[in-house]
Amino acid sequence: MLTAANLLNNKVAPRLGPLTSTLATAALVAMARRSGLSWQEIGFEDGRRGAVAGGALAAGVAAVYTVGILSPRTRPFFRDERALSLSRARVLEEALLQVPLGTVLLEEVGFRGALYGMVRRRRGTAAATAVSSTLFGLWHILPAIDMARANPALGALTAGESPGHLDTARVVAGSVVSTAAAGVLFCELRRRRGLLTPAMLHLATNSLGYLFARIAAKREGGISGEGGLAPVRHEK
Repeated sequence: MLTAANLLNNKVAPRLGPLTSTLATAALVAMARRSGLSWQEIGFEDGRRGAVAGGALAAGVAAVYTVGILSPRTRPFFRDERALSLSRARVLEEALLQVPLGTVLLEEVGFRGALYGMVRRRRGTAAATAVSSTLFGLWHILPAIDMARANPALGALTAGESPGHLDTARVVAGSVVSTAAAGVLFCELRRRRGLLTPAMLHLATNSLGYLFARIAAKREGGISGEGGLAPVRHEK
């Protein structure tokens, strides 16, 4: 189910991601419930505590992004052509629809909810974290290929090379490892506070990325008023 959704969302019908992910999420929850998991075992618990913790983490993401775009050294890492080539309407669609429903819903409920819960019941917490996080890392192979093409600076950082000698295979490997590590963190947040906390952190990380990519580009004069790219002036 997750493999099919990944291919549909990244290669076949990306704009239908919210629909695909919602249907896949419902199917995965049904599978988890059929296997005997309670709602609490899937991660639907501690709503108030989860919201407080998630809100604090989301604010932390915004603070880190703000510091990042203020520094000329880190600002290039926010320049993602996937965000900068979109109109304002499409950016809002991505941040408010595609990311929440097309990305965060399926990844959190799928990996940290249904999959984590089913493995945890049979093999324990450590195995659930390892399986969920490993598959979460592999889930990002296709997005990592797009990232390498759209954000040379970030891709070069992941690969450990200069932007002019980008090795896509190393970028993908670096992305898989880093997202698997993030999966471990998200699993721990889910274990302690339920699904809402990692979901809010995940949402802030992705959705705010679109906003800060445009803010960073405007600070460099690289985005036009109606969306889309404008020539960037490079001073000697």
